[in-house]
Amino acid sequence: MNNRRFARTAGWLALPCLVAAGLLAWYVTREPATPFEQEQAAAHFEPALVSRGEYVARLSDCVACHSLAGKAPFAGGLEMATPLGAIHATNITPDKQTGIGTYSLADFDRAVRHGVAPGGRRLYPAMPYPSYVKLSDDDIKALYAFFMQGIKPANQPNIPSDIPWPLNMRWPIALWNGVFAPTATYAAKPNQDALWNRGAYIVQGPGHCGSCHTPRGLAFNEKALDESGAPFLAGALLDGWYAPSLRQDPNTGLGRWTEPQIVQFLKTGRNAHAVVYGSMTEAFNNSTQFMQDEDLAAIARYLKSLPGDPQRDGAPWQYQAVAAVQDAPGAHTYATRCASCHGLDGKGQPEWMPPLAGATSALAKESASAINITLNGSQRVVAAGVPDAYRMPAFREQLSDAEIADVLSYVRSTWGNNGGTVDAKAVGKLRGHTDPASSSPIILHMR
Repeated sequence: MNNRRFARTAGWLALPCLVAAGLLAWYVTREPATPFEQEQAAAHFEPALVSRGEYVARLSDCVACHSLAGKAPFAGGLEMATPLGAIHATNITPDKQTGIGTYSLADFDRAVRHGVAPGGRRLYPAMPYPSYVKLSDDDIKALYAFFMQGIKPANQPNIPSDIPWPLNMRWPIALWNGVFAPTATYAAKPNQDALWNRGAYIVQGPGHCGSCHTPRGLAFNEKALDESGAPFLAGALLDGWYAPSLRQDPNTGLGRWTEPQIVQFLKTGRNAHAVVYGSMTEAFNNSTQFMQDEDLAAIARYLKSLPGDPQRDGAPWQYQAVAAVQDAPGAHTYATRCASCHGLDGKGQPEWMPPLAGATSALAKESASAINITLNGSQRVVAAGVPDAYRMPAFREQLSDAEIADVLSYVRSTWGNNGGTVDAKAVGKLRGHTDPASSSPIILHMR
């Protein structure tokens, strides 16, 4: 009797478990809806559409992950470190064997806006589909036309990830998407004008600025995906660099920048406050400088609308003059190694040698950017086809960890800077995990 009762109870318990398992299997294997399901592949695309797609690719900075120096454009191969292991960007040329040459428009849309490749394979969210989902249907069509017809096929096999089993199983990504990834394209805010909405669309969507500038949660999700969340674009540590706040924080953000100065920075790579460096160099070299002036103005308008956080950022920075000769640790190193470019007064030579007085890297609590660029130098900035002659040198061979820590502590506590001291152990850690910046940047000539 007891055995029969147990079997009956187990049967009733098994039923909802089976239903739940079936629903889970359906959810993780289903293909996201696309408006292009019935659209037939075009044999030829109008040149204007291909050209428009090239511009969307520039807005989206596709080259940053999918191209390597010395390799065919968009042929993939870039290694990206994750907490689980390394993954490699894939070949997105129209090669039919190793690229995306067999993708329909619907396939392309699912991959770009939802992170699902043909056959239901889930893409790792290193592909910024939580941002790209906001791309409009028209921009997806144009982007597809460009990748199918605007670039040459490259037969370059993709490199498998080295994430071990069972961590490399991809079906849990569907659950991650259900919690953290939006599913709708950008919807214009009726209470804002066209310029603001265009800027919001670029920043949130193709520009995927939050991928670097928004802090991440425990599940490696961006803590906010638009201006409705205070963490959105509030600054984040990523791959040995601190991507600063793009909000109106006066010290660690854009509070002291005007709209024309934001436009100038994105168009020329420099302004009175800063010069592009670190990961932003690649974004400038292949993306922002190619944007139309109207789009740059729209980005500036949107970013200037994002309020800062006075409680987090503190009182606005003010310049404080210091004596020409200092006895503080690091002062001598600064005078002999840094002052010829950045000035004994820390004001630099704008707009060529950036100021260190009031620099975000000297005001942010995170010191990674200051350490990284001092160790490894800066990548070559190429504006309008002309390489920059003023490149930050690498000091990893000239200065010890302690010397770098001392000189950065000096910079981060002088001229009103209050970023705090730098520990030699932090320098040593980045020394072991980073490499000198290349003087030959990836500059993509798409066609």
